Amino acid sequence: MHRILKLLAGPLLTVSLSLLTPVGPAPASAQEYPTRPITLIVPWPAGGLNDVVLRVIAEQAAKTLGQPILIDNRAGGGGSVGPATMAATAKPDGYTFAQMPDATYRIPLMQKSPWDPEKDFTYIIGLYAYAFGLIVPADSPFKTWKEVVEYAKANPGKLTFGTPGAASSLHMGMEKLIRASGIKLTHVPFKGSLEENTAIAGGHVNMGASGSSAKPLADGGKIRFIQMWTRTRTKNLPDVPTLREDGYPFEVESPVGLAGPKGMDPKIVAKIHDAFKQALDTPEARDVLAKFDMTASYKSSDDYKAFISDAIKGEREILESIGLARKD
Repeated sequence: MHRILKLLAGPLLTVSLSLLTPVGPAPASAQEYPTRPITLIVPWPAGGLNDVVLRVIAEQAAKTLGQPILIDNRAGGGGSVGPATMAATAKPDGYTFAQMPDATYRIPLMQKSPWDPEKDFTYIIGLYAYAFGLIVPADSPFKTWKEVVEYAKANPGKLTFGTPGAASSLHMGMEKLIRASGIKLTHVPFKGSLEENTAIAGGHVNMGASGSSAKPLADGGKIRFIQMWTRTRTKNLPDVPTLREDGYPFEVESPVGLAGPKGMDPKIVAKIHDAFKQALDTPEARDVLAKFDMTASYKSSDDYKAFISDAIKGEREILESIGLARKD
């Protein structure tokens, strides 16, 4: 009978029937979790920066959870494909969760998307952030951000700044700083950090927002960091002041955290959170973060969710001001 129905109704009925048929053992309770390997979706290619760092942290978390954590690299959409696919297809049983890049909450502000960043995910933990900052050519007359502001107020729009692309995390951070400073600069978007850093080193733009990818150029005397956007000064650039030291009551960071599908059991969320928080404090995690000039930026489940909500509100205002927000 099922065979006849399958022939008549096609693949859709087959899928529907399969959903009604129990597959594998019954799910374990929150108390027993985890009883089998866990999948962490990394929305970037294998071997990339986040992939390397998250593998180290996940390996330490697995020791606490007592089950291996398998990395599933699903690149695409600026990092949004992996989390979006997870939100649409994964069970909220704690066996699949993903790293959440900025694109997951930024893209829906710019275009219609099949996911809602505030409703379709269970936020688990905030882990670390990139060390971003402001760079200028080595021979630039600007030694501090205060000098940039003074010149820009006297010459609106004359100074140019580069970023790795329009609506990138670095572009958004720069726009936030510009708004807070009450100045006008001209944006020059590039096709990635390498192109941007090279242009700044060559003096083709006056300054730019960049990260650890610019450190080799700084070490080689081609560019200078004049401001860091981290909460405290970084180990690799201890002489560069932070935003707060320059009088701005905020940081600009691209947070790396974990989230699962909506509807996860809070007790399972707590187990995952605790394991990764413990992992973040290990020497292995601290070493790999320092190696790539990243900073630990721990946030509890509630704090991480609140951070995302605040980021959405702030970025919506910026995107509207620069004409990149959705019109509907």
